[in-house]
Amino acid sequence: MISKIRYAGSLRTEAIHLNSKNRIITDAPLDNNGKGQAFSPTDLVATSLGACMLTIMGIVAERHQIKIEGTNVEVDKIMSQNPRRIGEVSIIINFVKKFNKNDRKILETAARTCPVSASLHPDIIENIKFIYP
Repeated sequence: MISKIRYAGSLRTEAIHLNSKNRIITDAPLDNNGKGQAFSPTDLVATSLGACMLTIMGIVAERHQIKIEGTNVEVDKIMSQNPRRIGEVSIIINFVKKFNKNDRKILETAARTCPVSASLHPDIIENIKFIYP
């Protein structure tokens, strides 16, 4: 078991990662009867995609001795209706260092093949942009 989640009331949950004891609070979003005071569950899905891309790039970067420290990811999501679900996730990966063409290909391939991306429904549009200085 990796986590336990408790319903706290008022459309809020508290998840505990059992190994580390780290906690994540979720709230329903403003557009779905919530307070929007924390990540919504669908925010976490979109954020997980960005974090996964950055993590896999980090693994591959270490293997190829490419330094990506300081790289950051901006995440946005667009909800669809009928049924209400994530329709699109926008990911902007901002690098702080210049890379040659080969290193760019290695990093971009790593990002696009992360396990979260492979786990998402194929109808979810993944709009990914790589920004280099």
